[in-house]
Amino acid sequence: MAMNDSVNILSSAYLAVEYIDSFLPDNPLQQPFKNAWNYMLDNYTKFQIATWGSLLVHEVSYFLLCVPGFIFQFIPYMQKYKIQQDKPETWEKQWKCFKTLLFNHFFIQLPLICGTYYFTEYFNIPYGWEEMPRWYVLVAQCFGCAVIEDAWHYFLHRLLHHKRIYKYIHKVHHEFVSPFGMQAEYAHPLETLILGAGFFIGIVIFCNHVVLLWAWVICRLMETIDVHSGYDVPLNPLHLVPFYAGARFHDFHHMNFIGNYASTFTWWDRLFGTDSQFIAYQEKEKKKQGMTKK
Repeated sequence: MAMNDSVNILSSAYLAVEYIDSFLPDNPLQQPFKNAWNYMLDNYTKFQIATWGSLLVHEVSYFLLCVPGFIFQFIPYMQKYKIQQDKPETWEKQWKCFKTLLFNHFFIQLPLICGTYYFTEYFNIPYGWEEMPRWYVLVAQCFGCAVIEDAWHYFLHRLLHHKRIYKYIHKVHHEFVSPFGMQAEYAHPLETLILGAGFFIGIVIFCNHVVLLWAWVICRLMETIDVHSGYDVPLNPLHLVPFYAGARFHDFHHMNFIGNYASTFTWWDRLFGTDSQFIAYQEKEKKKQGMTKK
């Protein structure tokens, strides 16, 4: 009975969103996107699209999303939004991070990306424009992927902090006490594989078109670069996502090496009490600010 009720609720929600979407104006970017997508299908093989297209989406998205945080360090006005103001970024750290990223991207992640084509063929996942899901379906699927990845990340990330394991793997990621956006994927190769596995679980469950692979890559990078940015910028649209953790939440984890283990949302840490030190820290900060204003 409960399962039937859930299905009915989801069906009703889908119909409601579909009805609202029918009243929205046409997206002016839809036709250019359709033309570009069909051009890609006409000029490249599925293997090229799945492999080199996925690599291109990842690399371009990653470094473009890092640009705002990189620029912030040169703008004095933005320094008031930096969380750990006593620990500025340095060229030495950023260069070291960049070199490690290139190694991880091309020697760890690229071999995994090379399996994308075989994954889509095995599960008969379409590439065509006509089979592409509507935008609201993609949003729902990406949210579902985020929920699944967040659960995987919480438990495996917490395990990597175990005193018998930490110094061998996860310590690499914590080399930077004050994180910056480009450092989001700075990690030991084993950590890249262990925590990165959570990214693919949602894809296996939800993927009904190759575009979801790319949409989820962009969403995941947007989130992880934001929480590692080191800046708590106001009017951040990601804070509209329910239970979104944000940069201040994850920055505390890098500052103290404990607690706040989830990647995207706050509920697992709240459920297991691993955010208690962060909550206490926030209360102290509020009291300090109150005393300063007086």
